[in-house]
Formats: sequence, structure tokens, C-alpha cells
Amino acid sequence: MDFEKPSYMQHALDAASGAMLRGEVPVGCVVVHAPSGRIVGRSGNQTVNRNDPSGHAELLAMRQAGMALGRWRLTDCDMYVTLEPCTMCAGAISLARIRRLYYGATDPKGGAVESGVRFFEQETCHHAPEIYPGIDEERSAELLRQFFAKKRV
Repeated sequence: MDFEKPSYMQHALDAASGAMLRGEVPVGCVVVHAPSGRIVGRSGNQTVNRNDPSGHAELLAMRQAGMALGRWRLTDCDMYVTLEPCTMCAGAISLARIRRLYYGATDPKGGAVESGVRFFEQETCHHAPEIYPGIDEERSAELLRQFFAKKRV
């Protein structure tokens, strides 16, 4: 199985770079309709610019995917995101029934997949996607390092 699709993660990295240019934490996400290979949702973080605590890249990309496909269950979709999803995003991923989750950098402080609460391992989790961590991890982590280095100056 060819599960590492650099072109899809590149789209997520591009969305993360766009978020950074807008002053947002550089996280990017794409949702791919697996049967067609078409990107149906794409976003970078927009919490600051929208004054919206739910403006995470994952949620925005899933909203676009739902609109593009005309349904809220995304059972035949894969998600590529540059940072390990938080608890809020993991919950939405589960409810949307995302098929596979590919992500770049781990987030020991705020992540909820292999860090923190490990959302998908909980008994109360309705659906757990197949999980593929570490895709383009270094490039994803470098964007975050650059962003926070500028904030500390």
C-alpha cells in the first residue's frame, strides 16, 4: 500500500505556510476523497483571523469536505495534517469517520493521538481511523519552530 502521499502532505504544508503568513500557528490540513484522489477540503489554521477557537485547520478542511461531498460522514476520506490533532479535532475526526489520518509532527503538549489523552484508544471513541504519524515530520516541525522563534524575539 502506498500510504505516504508526499503530494497531499505538500498541500497541507502549503496551507500551513499560508497560515503562518497570516500570523496563525502554522498548521495545515487537506482532506482527500480516497476513491478519486481529489482534495475536497484544504485549510490552514484560522483561529486568530476569525476570532474562532474552533478555527483549527482540521475542522475547517472537514467542513469544506462535507460541503463538497454533500454529507457529513467522510468514511471514504483520508486526512493529511502537519501536526498531531488536538482532542477537539480528534473528536471531530472520529465523528466524521475519517478513514485514515496521516500527520507530520507530534505535539507532546496539545496532541491527542499518540500524546496526551490518546483519544482514539478510549473505550468511548466511536471510530478510530488508521493512523500514520511522522509523514514529513521534519518539515512540519520546522515551520512550527520558525513561527515560535519569531514570537519569542
